[in-house]
Amino acid sequence: MPNQKPRSLGSFIAGFKMVVTKRINLLRGTPRAPIWQRNYYEHIIRNQAALYKIREYVQTNPISWNTDQLHLHNPSKW
Repeated sequence: MPNQKPRSLGSFIAGFKMVVTKRINLLRGTPRAPIWQRNYYEHIIRNQAALYKIREYVQTNPISWNTDQLHLHNPSKW
């Protein structure tokens, strides 16, 4: 985990992702296959307003999946 301060939140998240990736790939029989979304970043929830916005996003995001540019049946807009 280069560039990670030992015992930091970033180090913990990196370790968690590494362990989860290995376990999922072991169960699926897909060694070294990526499972995490690229360009994703973690976000610290600092207040109730931010928590509300994130909850709303989590609840409504699946509704828009069929029209999302990353959906397999939609041409990429990138």
